[in-house]
Amino acid sequence: MLVLAFLIGCVAGLRTMTAPAAVSWAAHLGWLPLDGTGLAFLGASVTPWLLTAAALAELVADQLPKTPSRKVPMQFGARIVSGAVCGAAFGIVGGSAIVGLIAGVAGAVAGTMVGAELRSRLARAVGRDLPIALLEDAVAIGAAAWIVTSV
Repeated sequence: MLVLAFLIGCVAGLRTMTAPAAVSWAAHLGWLPLDGTGLAFLGASVTPWLLTAAALAELVADQLPKTPSRKVPMQFGARIVSGAVCGAAFGIVGGSAIVGLIAGVAGAVAGTMVGAELRSRLARAVGRDLPIALLEDAVAIGAAAWIVTSV
């Protein structure tokens, strides 16, 4: 579970809302048992839909030219919080919410920094950001789906 907590944190570093949307669906579908915990709200019937809408909005907003860097304090902080919550969810299932939270934060920091650097380098190599941004979207969504189905 520790590895999954770190990896879902990495997804949060790539796309802030994709990770909690995936975790919420996993909780709602019973793959990630969070009933009776402080994160039980993630499995509520409306939560996955709201977080999916937020994730979709983020995917669109990320393509806009005025969207700030993921490394500015507000964006970076949101990714850390997202990684912490998602990591804690995996930690709860693994027996330690705190350890999961820490792994999720570490993953979010890694995902933010590595993702920004890779996207920047690849966009320069290709000469355009959009194809790389869409590739990053696909990686984040695919990784999130794989992680939550690996529980």
